[in-house]
Amino acid sequence: MNTIYIVEDEPELAALVADYLRAAGFVPTVFGDGAAALAAIRAAPPALVVLDLMLPGLDGLALCREVRSFSEVPVVMTTARVEEIDRLLGLELGADDYLCKPFSPRELVARVKAILRRAGVPAAPLAIDARARRARLRGQALELTPTEFALLAALARRPGQVLSRAQLLAQAHQDKLEVTDRAVDSHIKNLRRKIALATPEYEPIRSIYGLGYRFEP
Repeated sequence: MNTIYIVEDEPELAALVADYLRAAGFVPTVFGDGAAALAAIRAAPPALVVLDLMLPGLDGLALCREVRSFSEVPVVMTTARVEEIDRLLGLELGADDYLCKPFSPRELVARVKAILRRAGVPAAPLAIDARARRARLRGQALELTPTEFALLAALARRPGQVLSRAQLLAQAHQDKLEVTDRAVDSHIKNLRRKIALATPEYEPIRSIYGLGYRFEP
């Protein structure tokens, strides 16, 4: 399981953190308030929660206290409050780690991975670096053409959703790549072959008859 809940009421920061976690192969879901996050954690516990301390309504400390009453899901707290008492209180309530704002999203991802390793949660097999336009599968670099990378990134950004050939074409055109509708299937075939060479047991791209393709992390 590689779902990460981000509980953060600053939309730009939440989107940035989500982008970095997604690039590392996780599936992030953002919540802007503590009550909605608490309900989601009860209904479908994630692998880890990135939790802001200062939230509207149910704040981070109260949310962490509630979560610890029924779950041991790892929690990384983030906050602009740097006083020692806040750090100690957060950890005493059951947070597994603590980052003060402003923090490096890369450091956050590194800490998330470390906590999950300690918890025995397997690392997400696929990591995509959109800025560098690189993809790695269990640490092994995938040698992809620009079109293959664009298609893989488009699918990975929407795990569990079916993307039609038209939607995949639109993504390729957005990247200024010349791809025809008939060529999408050929590129997907090559992409699957390269993934299978790296990890034969991992088949994340599924064909949905008559509709398109779906990415299953």
